[in-house]
Amino acid sequence: MSPLQALLAAVPQQGQVRWIGVRPTSRGAMLELDAVEARRDAGLTGDHSRPGPRNARQVTLIQWEHLAVVSALLGRPPELAIQPEDLRRNLAISGINLFSLKGRRFRIGQAILETTGWCQPCARLEERLGLGTFQAMRGHGGITARVLHGGIIRLNDDVCVEPLTNPRLE
Repeated sequence: MSPLQALLAAVPQQGQVRWIGVRPTSRGAMLELDAVEARRDAGLTGDHSRPGPRNARQVTLIQWEHLAVVSALLGRPPELAIQPEDLRRNLAISGINLFSLKGRRFRIGQAILETTGWCQPCARLEERLGLGTFQAMRGHGGITARVLHGGIIRLNDDVCVEPLTNPRLE
């Protein structure tokens, strides 16, 4: 293993679930929860995402620390700061760089998820949150994931990267 491969394979940080939300309907309001069931190949109970093993967007995650960045880029004062539900992601995670989860499996509570890609900003954000939101969100949209092993995810649960089974191949 090269030094770079070793650095990429090691993720010493642990994250924490700071917010949980589901979208019962496609354009409906987010429902904030204290806990949610993650279902294998189906996503989160109560979320409108399409079930199935080929759906790469079963769960969306955003970096908690990026909420302040997006708020600052939009020039919002603290009392009007962007909230997780504004960005319509399922989980807001603090303490771990979500981009370090690229191509990785990770455990949240009882569930095991696998990163499937970057969660790009949507044009609807501009409509909902105002001019400049799309550009402010670029690079801060978070990640998408699929559920490999179901289980309950609760507020304050740890987010831990699963060890690589073969670091040279992954």
